Amino acid sequence: MESMRRTWAVVRANPSATLLVAQLLGILLYALVDDSPSDSLGRLLLTLFGMVVVVLALGVVRATPTYTWLGVLIGLPAVVLTVVDWATGDPAWHLASDLVHVAFYGYTLIGLLRYMFADEVVTPDEIWAIGATFTVAVWLWAYAYSAVQTIAPGSFLAAVDPDAPRTWLELLFLSTTTMTSTGLSDVVPVRPVARAVVMVQQIAGMLYLAVAVSRIVGLTLGRRRAQEES
Repeated sequence: MESMRRTWAVVRANPSATLLVAQLLGILLYALVDDSPSDSLGRLLLTLFGMVVVVLALGVVRATPTYTWLGVLIGLPAVVLTVVDWATGDPAWHLASDLVHVAFYGYTLIGLLRYMFADEVVTPDEIWAIGATFTVAVWLWAYAYSAVQTIAPGSFLAAVDPDAPRTWLELLFLSTTTMTSTGLSDVVPVRPVARAVVMVQQIAGMLYLAVAVSRIVGLTLGRRRAQEES
C-alpha cells in the first residue's frame, strides 16, 4: 500500500514524464498488434491503453478550471469515438474519431507549451515536458495522416503492400520520422493533400525544436547573468 502511494506521488509530481513514458510504451504495444485484425482483443486492449494516455494528458495540461473543462469536453468524445470506431469499423466513425483526436492532441499540445513557458523557473517536470510535447505532436500528426487516408484513399504508399491502406503503426512511423527529420520512412505521401500535410509537419517540427532550444539557452544564460550580478 505504501509503495502504491509513493508511486502515485511520483506520478502526480511528474505528469509530463509519466505521459512521455506512456506514449513510448504505447509505440512498443502497437508493434505487438499491428498485424492483428481490427476487431481483435489486442486492438481492444490497445484502445483501453489509449484511454489511459488521454487521462494522463488531461492531468498534464490542467491549469485553470475552464481549461480543464475544455479538455474534458474534447477528451471524452475522443474516448467514446475510439470505442465506437473499434466496435463498428465504419469509415465514417473512424474519420470522426481521427478528427476529434487531432483536436484533443492539439489542445494537449497547447497546454504543454503553456506549461513549459509559464514562468522563468525550469522544473524537472518541465524538462520532461519538452519530450512529452514532442511525442504529443507526433500522435497529433499521425491522427491527421489517418484522417487524410480516410478522406483520400491511396494518399500514402509503402514498400510493402503499396496499394493497401497504411496501418496505424506505419502512419505513426511516418509522423515520427517526419517530426525528427530523419527521412528514414518507407511510407511516402503521393497525393497533394498528403504531401501538404507532411510539409506542414516538417515546418512545425523544425520550429518547435528551435523554440525549445532557444528557451533552454535563454534561461541558462539569464540564470548565469543573474548569478554574476549577485
